[in-house]
Amino acid sequence: MNNHVSSKPSTMKLKHTINPILLYFIHFIISLYTILTYIPYYFLSDSRQEKSNQIKAKPVNSKPESAYRSVNSLDGLASVLYPGCDTLDKVFMHAKNKFKDKRLLGTREILNEEDEVQPNGKIFKKVILGNYNWLSFEDVFVRAFNFGNGLQILGQKPKTNIAIFCETRAEWMIAAQACFMYNFQLVTLYATLGGPAIVHGLNETEVTNIITSKELLQTKLKDIVSLVPCLRHVITVDGKPPAWSEFPKGVVVHTMAAVQALGAKASAENKPHSKPVPSDIAVIMYTSGSTGLPKGVMISHSNLIAGITGMAERIPELGEKDVYIGYLPLAHVLELSAELVCLSHGCCIGYSSPQTLADQSSKIKKGSKGDTSILKPTLMAAVPEIMDRIYKNVMNKVNEMSNFQRTLFILAYNYKMEQISKGHGTPLCDSFIFRKVRSLLGGNIRLLLCGGAPLSATTQRFMNICFCCPVGQGYGLTESCGAGTITEVWDYNTGRVGAPLVCCEIKLKNWEEGGYFNTDKPHPRGEIIIGGQNVTMGYYKNEAKTKADFFEDENGQRWLCTGDIGEFDPDGCLKIIDRKKDLVKLQAGEYVSLGKVEAALKNLSLIDNICAYANSYHSYVIGFVVPNQKELTELARKRGLRGTWEELCNSCEMENEVLKVLSEAAVSASLEKFEIPVKIRLSPEPWTPETGLVTDAFKLKRKELKTHYQADIERMYGRK
Repeated sequence: MNNHVSSKPSTMKLKHTINPILLYFIHFIISLYTILTYIPYYFLSDSRQEKSNQIKAKPVNSKPESAYRSVNSLDGLASVLYPGCDTLDKVFMHAKNKFKDKRLLGTREILNEEDEVQPNGKIFKKVILGNYNWLSFEDVFVRAFNFGNGLQILGQKPKTNIAIFCETRAEWMIAAQACFMYNFQLVTLYATLGGPAIVHGLNETEVTNIITSKELLQTKLKDIVSLVPCLRHVITVDGKPPAWSEFPKGVVVHTMAAVQALGAKASAENKPHSKPVPSDIAVIMYTSGSTGLPKGVMISHSNLIAGITGMAERIPELGEKDVYIGYLPLAHVLELSAELVCLSHGCCIGYSSPQTLADQSSKIKKGSKGDTSILKPTLMAAVPEIMDRIYKNVMNKVNEMSNFQRTLFILAYNYKMEQISKGHGTPLCDSFIFRKVRSLLGGNIRLLLCGGAPLSATTQRFMNICFCCPVGQGYGLTESCGAGTITEVWDYNTGRVGAPLVCCEIKLKNWEEGGYFNTDKPHPRGEIIIGGQNVTMGYYKNEAKTKADFFEDENGQRWLCTGDIGEFDPDGCLKIIDRKKDLVKLQAGEYVSLGKVEAALKNLSLIDNICAYANSYHSYVIGFVVPNQKELTELARKRGLRGTWEELCNSCEMENEVLKVLSEAAVSASLEKFEIPVKIRLSPEPWTPETGLVTDAFKLKRKELKTHYQADIERMYGRK
């Protein structure tokens, strides 16, 4: 019903318009170059193609329902990074003793802030940033130890909850390490959550202390503090905010520095503190959730250690030479796990934000440097939304090049795509053609880790080619500590998420309603079930949901029912081909995978975001589309349509023009006729986590989108 295959290079090549005679000459030069460079390459390097063809995972027995394990863990699943380090405080202590004076956490100095007035009258805050200031492993350990001791003096007890509601920054990690050391249960909340969701998380966990920033205290917490009756202490990580007379009585605001000073003073007495055991809760992570109120996932020390053990095994030569850039929300399991992997292996972590990441980022003053240009990271994690934006921005720049430059780029791009498909490198193209694009992320990236949602084959191949590095596409959930699968660095196939990590095993469970069975030929298919020590303890104060999504087998191993539909390739790599919740049955009985429709259309330069919608009362699919402003404006100009941005988005003529483009792309992507959207609504406003229409990982919140566009749904389905 929904078979995704790895895209062939020919289907992802860029189109060019070159004189045929000139093209023959260029192909002759390319062929000559290929022959000359292939001979030394053949003798001096291992064939990535040979590695790519190796078996990566196998079923543990011959039954259709058998679990698949990595070939490196067939005899037993891995669960610890270092012998004896079975809790997170021990992992950090091991790293601190090994890398004592080496750099760990870096933050850029703010040199100047200024308001910049835009042509439309809006004011954007711009910053000029200096170099990174670094804390060593020893510095971080001392600050975390003192902070934990200070919290203890403020009344925080072991095995009780404490919340962190803060942007990604060094103080977040210091606070987390303090909680791991003193066995405080860290409740994490996304900085972009709305008021009701924050109140729900804080009240459900009955926290008395919350760690936050001045900005979030002023913009989000100030208005809801009175709705959190248990709250006693608010700790700001970046200095004390102004005093408020309307602040509830009994709630005291402290700075992180003051709490650390309190802890340092008291630590002279050397009172022993309670240390965690592997089964203790380390984190209660509230998912931003694509449906309803966020759920708190209970993650133990042993869960997180197993997860990062599996992830680390997929990153070759991970160590002190690596530099990781941290900018995704630390309240997201992908970012927290990635940073814990780096910390445990001696890598340094430089902090950033989506607004300051690159030279062209929205908060960076023109002419000054973004974070990647200064830090020059070797490792970076990203969600597909960010990679899709990079792809579209670069391709828009390519379209603006002179004819000669554009032709040169396209020929190099297509040539490198062919070489990648054969397992070969292209050092000259990398040095001369793609160096400028690569410099957008600092120029030193050796591995991009992508998770949070499926990455399109086109975007993955673009990142491989232009950034000259592998893209480790991963699959995991908060409920599995973000760990499930990650592709090997030498596997450049697209459309797959890799083999199971060494910490877990994966089996496919029949889903009769969707027509997926683990006996399907040529490849077994079914709901993905993950088992291993990385599978978490369940949902906080939600026994019914825990029982629905988790189970324990006869050997005491925990398993997670993901709701995602997968398919195993013969080499043991997994593909995500569907999702239970995304499958809708139309009135005539056809099944439509909404995610499949969105994936086929999202990479159009005209589309910034798209949500497909259908229900069983109607016979066709509709869609909500966030168009790209530049592309839509140009399309309107070509069609002789004029108006403001809002007027264009509300224009029936413009909807029809965009629908034509979508329909052509849908046919090219081999969508069935019943899968192609028949009507659309253009949205002038982008979907961001702040709007509540997407999660922090930019996954669509279908329920909220349906509510938001209810009037449009009725219009498109003919009910006025």
